[in-house]
Amino acid sequence: PSPSSLPPLPPLPPCPPPPAQPGGPGGRGSKVPPARKLLCMCSLSLCLTYLCYSLMGGTGPGSLRSPAALPGTAAPRSPAAFPGTALPGPPRSPAGFLGGSVAPDPSAAPARAGNSSREGDAGAWPRTPLAPGEVITAQSGAFERDPQESSTTDEELSRAGSPGSRGGSSSTTPDYGEKRLPQALIIGVKKGGTRALLEAIRAHPDVRAVGTEPHFFDRNYEKGLEWYRNVMPKTLDGQITMEKTPSYFVTNEAPRRIHSMAKDTKLIVVVRNPVTRAISDYTQTLSKKPEIPTFEVLAFKNRTLGLIDASWSAIRIGIYALHLENWLQYFPLSQILFVSGERLITDPAGEMAKVQDFLGLKRVVTEKHFYFNKTKGFPCLKKPEDSSAPRCLGKSKGRTHPKIDPDVIHRLRKFYKPFNVMFYQMTGQDFQWEQEESDK
Repeated sequence: PSPSSLPPLPPLPPCPPPPAQPGGPGGRGSKVPPARKLLCMCSLSLCLTYLCYSLMGGTGPGSLRSPAALPGTAAPRSPAAFPGTALPGPPRSPAGFLGGSVAPDPSAAPARAGNSSREGDAGAWPRTPLAPGEVITAQSGAFERDPQESSTTDEELSRAGSPGSRGGSSSTTPDYGEKRLPQALIIGVKKGGTRALLEAIRAHPDVRAVGTEPHFFDRNYEKGLEWYRNVMPKTLDGQITMEKTPSYFVTNEAPRRIHSMAKDTKLIVVVRNPVTRAISDYTQTLSKKPEIPTFEVLAFKNRTLGLIDASWSAIRIGIYALHLENWLQYFPLSQILFVSGERLITDPAGEMAKVQDFLGLKRVVTEKHFYFNKTKGFPCLKKPEDSSAPRCLGKSKGRTHPKIDPDVIHRLRKFYKPFNVMFYQMTGQDFQWEQEESDK
């Protein structure tokens, strides 16, 4: 039979009312059936769960879900995630795109740049046994620190540009004007003649130079350019601000940092026969630390085999071609002047003429400004306009070198020769160090 032909079901009898409990209907003593009580508890629990779920990111109406939680929706991207967009902050220096390193701790040697220089390539230079790609930094090497050239204190630097200090030119330029970042730097090399050059160029009325060594680009870089500017003397329009720190030339990070400050900065490097320079470097250290080993011991890794220890800073600084390659990654050769340390002694006026031309200055410092001191063995400065005694460099300059074994000197000359030839080719100048040695 079809469903429509079935007789209707009789109505169900009504459910009997629950029995009244003591205390009256709805009173405190009324007892709710267990099934109904359980149902109410489940309903309340579900409601609370739904409410919490909605508030915390559920799917119900009014939920507070983020766009990233919705199906098919990507999370919001930070500005750095978009191509060509940089996060807010200080502008990046060229080092940011060249793998540069962060500013170093002032008490330690600067960290190497991320890409370093080409000197890290194993085949870039002929080497004696030493760590490949090792770069000498301003404070590396057990016997490198020069107390006179590297222990400038903050107090000395703060006085460098103050009135009456030696921070300015030796001329009578009034102490007013504006403090500026240097337009020219004497970047090296240690024991090459940088102090003599600085004192000579300070005799020019259009040059103001800080007398102390700021060591900004190797040890004080984290202090910032404003600190560096405040170290400088005040200058007038048309005057040049200068400073000298010889360790810049062998500091791996210095070229990038200077380029970041001003890519048109003019650079001056005083170079000297690397064998003589190494002995002079050792002599200076010996005067401060008489207990150090002999030059012969420090210069060799293996004396019997004749292996030169090029990791010793006194030796490594003289590998000029190695360090110059790092600078040429940031500055053209036309912005770097190489001054002969030997000719700065034998012909100071001639070398100063080149320096003044390079800086775009009138040739004011001439042979009239120099007097050769036979006792010291190098020229002293004098003022042409008066009869005052010539001003010579301090007693720390012109020390008598210790006697070195001729065989050691011969091996050093042989070691440096290929590097010297490379340096001559890179600079286009023949400093004739080999000729000078053959004449001795």
